[in-house]
Amino acid sequence: MDSPRPPAPRAPQAAQAGDGPSPGDLDLEYQACLALRHCPGIGPKTWKRLLSAFENAREACARAADWTSLRLVDSRAAAAFREGRHRPAARAEYEKAGAKGLRAVVHSDPAFPDVLRHIPDPPILLYVAGDVSLLSSPAVALVGARQCSRYGFDAAMRLGRELSRAGVAVVSGLAHGIDRQAHLAGLSEVGGSIAVLGTGIDLVYPDSNLDVWKALAEEGLIVTEFPPGTHPLPANFPIRNRIISGLSLGVAVIEAAARSGSLITARLALEQGREVFALPGPVHLPTFEGCHRLIKEGALLVQGGGDILEALAPRLAEYVRREPGKTPPATPDPRHGVGLRERPAGPRRPLPPSLPPGHAPPENAEAVVPAPQTPGPPVPLPEDLSDLERLLLGAFHDGEKRHLDALSQELGLASQMVSRTLVQLELKGLVRKWPGMYYGLEQDTRHAPCRKSP
Repeated sequence: MDSPRPPAPRAPQAAQAGDGPSPGDLDLEYQACLALRHCPGIGPKTWKRLLSAFENAREACARAADWTSLRLVDSRAAAAFREGRHRPAARAEYEKAGAKGLRAVVHSDPAFPDVLRHIPDPPILLYVAGDVSLLSSPAVALVGARQCSRYGFDAAMRLGRELSRAGVAVVSGLAHGIDRQAHLAGLSEVGGSIAVLGTGIDLVYPDSNLDVWKALAEEGLIVTEFPPGTHPLPANFPIRNRIISGLSLGVAVIEAAARSGSLITARLALEQGREVFALPGPVHLPTFEGCHRLIKEGALLVQGGGDILEALAPRLAEYVRREPGKTPPATPDPRHGVGLRERPAGPRRPLPPSLPPGHAPPENAEAVVPAPQTPGPPVPLPEDLSDLERLLLGAFHDGEKRHLDALSQELGLASQMVSRTLVQLELKGLVRKWPGMYYGLEQDTRHAPCRKSP
């Protein structure tokens, strides 16, 4: 990118310690990664081929004339790169990241996690905040519902603490419910926690998780592949999920309905060769239907962190620290941890509460812990809606799923009339039908409320 260089993102810790590439080399490699990422027709699978064929992104860019003959890149994408169609977007991201002082770990950097480098579609770089050494730790993902039962809520904390106490980092997605519990559990013990965002690292979403974001930035790690300023669009989160599973040796689904983003993460984990675990729950709770389906399909049933540690013992043995004159055990004892990390000396900051202030969990183990609702700006409705369609849309003001019969009773209308109208709204992309005759507002592409990171 031929433009004056703004302040570059800080070099990863390996470079600062003097045992890796220089900050200048890392900055050039960062620019080359941006060039590949922003070239039309080049995506994760293609840049993985390029980075497997060449030593690094700089060499790959320098030898763009050879891409087609080596059968690495489609001819149209290669031509787009040679024409410089990547330059405006790559330069914009570089300047924005530099102005914000963001820190990037590129694919060829020694700090980039090896387990993530070898998935079918790895990110070409990660923006990071916090303790980058966690990228080299063994990790397990704990994922689940935002609106979870108290049973799942407590199980996430218990399993996460048992994993972290053994020196295993807990990975999750910084959502409400299970994710929030997983991060707090990881931070409460020696293993730590890694949050993978579906936004730019300069934004906090949901904004009510700002307290957990700060705790992770200070004592854990936050990562994202998205450029700074990226808002939490719905399409970002399935993309984000492959990094959650890619950073992990296994994925444990704590609580998930039949249609759940957590099941996407479990599927990605299987494709990446990871272990999949599932926590069984009350059979009558719909938020555990996905867990029970995973168990039927072969996921390992878990009741505690020890079950996960035992199943992953051969993989965890690879991470056990070698001490002079000692050989690490072939299978670490999950009861005593795997001896991977030491708690930093000095006082630790108090962790945030399990729920944001003002949201107390219910006492009943099967009661649902609601995710805090963050109202967004009103969405303008299409002008061609009928009065009945507008009336029905107004009944979804609370953002929750509504049953067909409940809507009919509330509005005083025949269920057949409400059903026909909901079908029309579904065809217009305004509502979505869920199992059991439930309906909810379809997700839109407006920017969800979020905060700038500290």
